[in-house]
Amino acid sequence: MKIKRTVTMFAVVVLVIALCSGVSLANESAVTLEAPDQAAKGTEITVKIQVTHSANNPFHYTNWVRVMVNGQEAAFWEYSAFSRPDDAEFTKEINLTITEPMEIVAEANCNLHGSQGPAEKTVRVKN
Repeated sequence: MKIKRTVTMFAVVVLVIALCSGVSLANESAVTLEAPDQAAKGTEITVKIQVTHSANNPFHYTNWVRVMVNGQEAAFWEYSAFSRPDDAEFTKEINLTITEPMEIVAEANCNLHGSQGPAEKTVRVKN
């Protein structure tokens, strides 16, 4: 019985080490924004939000991505341990209609390490 318990404990330790090895190499979630520098008033633009993170497993993943436009929330995606992004690096898109200059701020968050900080992009109205 003592041998069985020792083998079980050893297996648990190996499993924990295997699962945590990816966690120890992981980082904070980060975003980059891709949008035009300017657009004509009334036109629709596509904003691409590229999210990067070095892990995507039930223990360690990007748990949310937020896009703010002129201080108002324009998009929010929330993830959980069993409803994660498709990959550690992924892209989201939103379409915006230009009515005035836009200050776009996007941020992603790692459930363990937090965020690397927001990315910002200004879109000016073309004359």
